[in-house]
Amino acid sequence: MKTIVEILQKKKLIFKSLKTIEVKKLGSRKKIDVYLGVDLDSYYACIIHVAKKSRILRKEAVELMEFHKKLETYNESKIKKKYIYIQAPLCSKAKALFKEEKWRVWVA
Repeated sequence: MKTIVEILQKKKLIFKSLKTIEVKKLGSRKKIDVYLGVDLDSYYACIIHVAKKSRILRKEAVELMEFHKKLETYNESKIKKKYIYIQAPLCSKAKALFKEEKWRVWVA
């Protein structure tokens, strides 16, 4: 949680509240971190943090984007802003897909 808050501060994003959502509650066994935040304009934001050694391909990018939809049904509200912080190599097609779906992508 501390690392994601530091990254958000560097990107000048401030949230009223930020809570961790367990991936098991969304019906997955992936080793990622999912956060639900409320920004100063009272909009919900989905923040996904992925840290791994292998490359993220387009197929996995689609799976990661599904977490946004699952989080909307879990939270029972529309989530307007979508961010993903990736600490892994990212395929160019996967990056293009994220941009097409209006995700903000940060690659470390």
